[in-house]
Amino acid sequence: MLKPTFDDFFHYLLVEQGVSDNTLASYKRDLKHYMQYQEKISRKSDWNDIGRSDIIGFLYKLKEDGKSAATISRTISSIRSFHQFLIREQLVNHDASIHIETPKKERKLPATLSAHDVETLLTIGGRTPLALRNKAMLELMYATGLRVTELVSLEVSDLHLTMGFVRCMGKGSKERIVPLGDVAKKAVDAYLQQARGHLVKRGQDQNALFVNQHGRPLSRQGFWKILKGIARDAGIKKQITPHTLRHSFATHLLENGADLRSVQEMLGHADISTTQIYTHITKARLKDIYQSYHPRA
Repeated sequence: MLKPTFDDFFHYLLVEQGVSDNTLASYKRDLKHYMQYQEKISRKSDWNDIGRSDIIGFLYKLKEDGKSAATISRTISSIRSFHQFLIREQLVNHDASIHIETPKKERKLPATLSAHDVETLLTIGGRTPLALRNKAMLELMYATGLRVTELVSLEVSDLHLTMGFVRCMGKGSKERIVPLGDVAKKAVDAYLQQARGHLVKRGQDQNALFVNQHGRPLSRQGFWKILKGIARDAGIKKQITPHTLRHSFATHLLENGADLRSVQEMLGHADISTTQIYTHITKARLKDIYQSYHPRA
């Protein structure tokens, strides 16, 4: 039986490694299936008898069962940790998991809005301070492709409306400069001139550009709630997250002829391969257009 050694490993994870309950549950789930395969299919009763081919056979079984690349990658990680534990405890004389390759994770195409949906979303009426703030936030986000964390972290001093750009701090505290279009500039200026002063209380020292109704910096969750409400009121049925505007920003730029390097710079991607996923979206749309309109498609 293989199970007693499994119990030792789980005790090691919990007591010595201090893993969370969720992580421990994942290990147990992955290794339970692994153990069952080795006992029932490979007919193994000793971990020292298991070789690389036995592990590969199990991984092929996962693939045949329709498991995703992400699930298989996580399972490989669990198996590696377990076999390294066996080596460390001197329970086996070899590491059967060495040189097992992790499959590449499938890259899901990000959800985007059509140009029409964006126009619908950005048709935000109202002249109240909160309405002007919401208009400025959405226009700025779509105009720049900022991440939601970058948006809510902006300070008033990061805006350079006259020069037409905004400065933000991205991942890894990397600063970047992003151009700002006339429509977004107009919306942000209206917010600064007519709304922000009503939200930030007199005598309140506040540098954050976008604030809530109490004059404090707006949170990521607060922005998401606002966005969902605006999308609902606009009649947009698609699921929208703050990242949807960022994805739409990149996709629409590429669809209208922007070069990949420029989009990479504006998005703040360290590696251009991250930006290249948007080219797959534009190609997919071109194919849809062809299928819809070409007489011999």
